[in-house]
Formats: sequence, C-alpha cells, structure tokens
Amino acid sequence: MKKEHYLILHNIRSVINVGAIFRTADAAGIEKIYLTGYTPTPRDRFGNKRSDFAKAALGAEETIPWEHKKTIGPLLASLKKEGRELIAVEQSKNSIDYKKVTVKKPTVFIVGNEVRGLSKTILDKIGTVAEIPMKGKKESLNVSVALGIFLFRVLNI
Repeated sequence: MKKEHYLILHNIRSVINVGAIFRTADAAGIEKIYLTGYTPTPRDRFGNKRSDFAKAALGAEETIPWEHKKTIGPLLASLKKEGRELIAVEQSKNSIDYKKVTVKKPTVFIVGNEVRGLSKTILDKIGTVAEIPMKGKKESLNVSVALGIFLFRVLNI
C-alpha cells in the first residue's frame, strides 16, 4: 500500500516557518499540506504569489499541493473518516516520545502555533500526540525544526 502522508499547519503565524515547512515536506515526500486557521498561504488574498513565502519555500510551494481551510475540526473528521491516522507533534501531558511513533498507514501530521501549540480541544480529536524531549534549558524547538526532526525520524528518511 502506498503511504500518502499529509500535513496540517494550524494557526502558524510566521511566513518563514510555513515556507521552511514546505521545503522540508518536499524533502520528506509529503503528498499534501493543509493550511488551517490564520496560517499564511503561498498566495495573498488577491491570488498573487507571495515573494516572502517563495523565498523561504524555494519553489516547494509549487510542487506540493496545498489547500486552505478556515477551520480544522471538520478537516480532522473528514481525514479520520478516510481512514488516515492523525498524529500531532506537540508537548502535552498525554504525549509519547516521538521515537516510539510508528507509521503503518496513510497519516496526517499536525503542528500548531509557535507559542500556544494546539489546543486541548484539537488534541482530543487526534489519536497520537508525540513530543520531542528537550535536554537543554529551552522548553521547545522552532515548529519548522521540530517537524523536520520528527518527519525524518518517523518516516525513516
């Protein structure tokens, strides 16, 4: 079975982070990216290509299909109904070490806002919440860096 993996980027505020995630997604073989909430898209509200996005994504915004959805809840329900596994990369009291995650079917990886992450309401709709343990004094990584580490480990790239 071909494994088609998607990403959901929810309420990420930085164009640079989203562009970097597009580049990483391309390198990791991600099939599609959903941009939800106020996450910036490769095109502005007039449909014009955003130069700041293109600079960070280096063309990946042209090679990976993407779609914007205003709300995440119905999207999660729809993807789950398709039989996709939902995995959040997030710090949570119920999270597991990301090294214990195994992907056995088409999966959707979800990341959230750089400061607040994903809400409990969203996390309650997701099957697995995985966390990258921190050994230093900082409590987290940049969202684009964390997702890159996670994808390359979990997808065995």
